[in-house]
Amino acid sequence: MLTSTLGPAPGQPPQQARPGAPETAGPRRMQLLFRAAALLLALVIALVDTFTDFDGAVAVLYVVVVLLAARTFRRLDIIVAGTGGIVLTIAAYLNSHGLNHVGSPTARALVSLAAIAITALLALQFQSATRRLASQARLLNLSHDMIFVRDDQGVITFWNRTAEDAYGWPASMALGRVADDLLQTRYPDRREAIEAELLTTGSWDGTLEQKTQAGATLVLESRWVLQRDHHGRVTGVMETHRDVTDRKAAYTALVSSERRYRRMFDASRIGVIQEDWRAVRAELTALGLMDGAALTAHLARHPEFIGQVRRLTDVDDMNPAFLAMVGRPAAPSAPYSVDDILCEDDRMFARSLTAFAQGDAFHEGETEVVHADGSRVPVLFTITFPPADDVDGSVLVFVVDITERRQAQDALLLAQTELAHAARVATLGELTASIAHEVNQPLMAVVTSGDAGMRWLRRPQPDLHEVEMAMERIISEGRRASEIVKRIRAFLSKAPVQQAPLDIGAVIEEATRLVAHELTRERVALHVDIQPGLPLIMGDRIQLQQVLVNLMVNASQAMSGQSQARQLSVSARRHDDGLVAVTVGDTGPGISPDDLERLFDPFFTTKPQGMGMGLPICRTTAQAHGGSLTVDNMPGAGAAFTLTLATTQGNPST
Repeated sequence: MLTSTLGPAPGQPPQQARPGAPETAGPRRMQLLFRAAALLLALVIALVDTFTDFDGAVAVLYVVVVLLAARTFRRLDIIVAGTGGIVLTIAAYLNSHGLNHVGSPTARALVSLAAIAITALLALQFQSATRRLASQARLLNLSHDMIFVRDDQGVITFWNRTAEDAYGWPASMALGRVADDLLQTRYPDRREAIEAELLTTGSWDGTLEQKTQAGATLVLESRWVLQRDHHGRVTGVMETHRDVTDRKAAYTALVSSERRYRRMFDASRIGVIQEDWRAVRAELTALGLMDGAALTAHLARHPEFIGQVRRLTDVDDMNPAFLAMVGRPAAPSAPYSVDDILCEDDRMFARSLTAFAQGDAFHEGETEVVHADGSRVPVLFTITFPPADDVDGSVLVFVVDITERRQAQDALLLAQTELAHAARVATLGELTASIAHEVNQPLMAVVTSGDAGMRWLRRPQPDLHEVEMAMERIISEGRRASEIVKRIRAFLSKAPVQQAPLDIGAVIEEATRLVAHELTRERVALHVDIQPGLPLIMGDRIQLQQVLVNLMVNASQAMSGQSQARQLSVSARRHDDGLVAVTVGDTGPGISPDDLERLFDPFFTTKPQGMGMGLPICRTTAQAHGGSLTVDNMPGAGAAFTLTLATTQGNPST
């Protein structure tokens, strides 16, 4: 039976003795006790056999002495006990019967000698077998696996040291217990099916769960081996268990992580591409180009290299969002590379490759990918690179379609251009009467000068000098009307900005003429104060006129309807920091403190019919000219807008 093969030796269970452990005081005392008992019994048997006439095989009792000596588990003690028993038996026989007497005592003596010798030999063999089995048991104790032996009823008969440490039950508590009850075993299948496989094949392998003494659950890889005797009867089952709890937990976590990644990959609204850059790394390493500067220099000499690398970059997977972005129903089954995704004139892959070569963790940019119908899709992308020691080499690219955003940007730019143009037209629409008045003045002067010239010519004696002066006035007024028309056309057109040195006084004068009719209609008194000797400014005449006209019209409208005096003042002074400051002030109600901070915000207006674009455009124009536009309430009443403009390095205007 398997329990007798691997079971404990008499008096000392092998699983209780750790290999190499020193003998304790208890076993030594037991050895001394057995030796003393064997010696005492041998003396008693010798005395009885020698000095009594007891008719019997008293010497056979030396067998007990040998058995007592065997309990010390020392080979020398068995040999000494057996040899001593034989010597004492022969001595007692010679002392009692001598050499000449042959009879039944001789037969009894021979039987006693044979019994002693056989017992000693058997004890020595048993001790050798016990030592061998104890050594095997110690080897089982050295195993890193939990090993225990149970009989056909499931009762534990052997329990190794690793099982003690792993399960928490010492051998003294585990031996004699039913394994399934002690460990609360949970099988992957019905126990009957497992037992049937064990009886059929002689072994079983699988994964099961068992509980420790502390209540923790262990996941174990288990192997059962069936042992039979020479008659084929089942003698026991040895179970070997390996703790794979951590490995199982790690595998479960890995599976869960993979599922979570796949779910995120598939469900993301952002396009995701998984690429394999191992071949790219190998190619760059072989050429010595795993350095940003070296790669940049190589690409400058060999621009065709970027196409080779694009074809080396395999695409492993594409999520549904990216497939929808490029108009594909499913990922292609044939080998696919980055070269099939990017446009031919793409420049961002080279920058991404340089970032990869110099060890960056990621790279961002904007590019275009090829749609299934051949069109281009503008995208923003972020590409994440693995570290150099990552053998997987997977690269993730996150892609966002910006087609709508780009269209919105284009529409916004167009709308801004149209809005600025509309603001100009709207402003000039309000100033049409004033412009007509300005154009009418030179025309009337032309007509008057023409009439005067004709009168001088019709005189009996024509005065040619007066005619010449009339003609010069006609030419001057005609040029003046032409300049006014040109300014109006440039103001209405979307002509590019033309910077030129300007006399700020002349700009202010022209702007005031444009709004003269508006001011007259609103009964606004205009006061212009320009400091002499102001330096020239650099700017666009039409844009600066637009700013001043807008500020003066706003001031006129702010004073509309009020009963007190309506005065508009325009002054130009040299600023402390060398700039020229033009101030447009009025005597209106001023600006609410809550509106001061928002006054230049786009689409914010305090006028019922206003668009909220005039002042933002004016501030942008001032900043484009290297200046600024600010506003503040004046003491008493009214508001003052201050326009500062950068000057040139030339001489002041005359």
